[in-house]
Amino acid sequence: MSVSQPVEVDPTIADFAAIGRWMDECGLPGGAVGTVTPIGGGTQNIMLRFTRGEQEYVLRRGPKHLRARSNDVIRRESRLLGALAGTEVRAPKVIAACDDETVTGAVFYLMEPIHGFNPQTELPALHAGDPEVRRRMGLSAVEAIARLGALDYQALGLADYGKPDGFLERQVPRWLRELESYTANAGYPGPRIPDVERVGDWLERNRPTDWTPGIMHGDCHLANMMFEYDSPQVAAMVDWEMSTIGDPLLDLGWQLATRPVPGTVGAGLMGTLGTVCGLPEPAEMISHYGGFSDRDLGTITWYEVLACFKLGIVLEGTHARAFAGKAPKQVGDFLHAVTLELFEKAARLIA
Repeated sequence: MSVSQPVEVDPTIADFAAIGRWMDECGLPGGAVGTVTPIGGGTQNIMLRFTRGEQEYVLRRGPKHLRARSNDVIRRESRLLGALAGTEVRAPKVIAACDDETVTGAVFYLMEPIHGFNPQTELPALHAGDPEVRRRMGLSAVEAIARLGALDYQALGLADYGKPDGFLERQVPRWLRELESYTANAGYPGPRIPDVERVGDWLERNRPTDWTPGIMHGDCHLANMMFEYDSPQVAAMVDWEMSTIGDPLLDLGWQLATRPVPGTVGAGLMGTLGTVCGLPEPAEMISHYGGFSDRDLGTITWYEVLACFKLGIVLEGTHARAFAGKAPKQVGDFLHAVTLELFEKAARLIA
């Protein structure tokens, strides 16, 4: 996440007078609200950094034009992050959450600021100049998801956070339906993606039958990781809107599928980090995960293929919306190229 210049905030997005009254009711420290600064990143949800009195906060809420599930997504995020407090998982620390949409027009929560950088938008000299530091960054990201997947979600009060029964069985049909739904976008010629049926059929025929449910981040590529400025360690995993209770090995598959390789189209999603070498090789990532998890990694290729399949279809949605004028054409074309690359990778993996 990157911090931009201070701004005057639209009160329909965040009414800080109302927020201040709510903070008083919560017993939080009083004082005047200081400079409000938007935090940018890869999400359409809104994040605002501000001070009140001598304390600093980050407010997170849904987009300005709320979608049908925006408030529910924020409620789920704040609940999960609250449950993770006190565990070894590096995640934002929630200070207080407001489920009442009438306070400022949307559900929101306050969290402590994270001191770290997003490698998609920034790469400090320490990390840019040393491939060993970048290798350890990749391993720290693997450790982060392994520790998350190893938690006892039921003991954390998250038994109803997702629907693990039939999770793997739902994946291919669910995402094929999503792909089909894109034809509703005016002008979209349909998905011109080679190997969609072949990859989907392989996933169905080779689906693991024995797995253990756990907490999933759901979108754990490196752009959703904040790293410490003075070390290769993850400072926090962010953007938890796709989190659920499912098969945590899909998080490892996701990291393998999105590992930036210089010279590929997909590497363009990771800024400077995508143009330099040094990240751990897939075999080392898998081995490192095994050091923090007792899960059977014998079928990890299946999860990497599923990650390519799912992410490719997600990105194709922007390509489809671009035809209807709902997204920039340049962005749509770029993400379509990434989708093609992901399906080419999946085809190689199953060959």
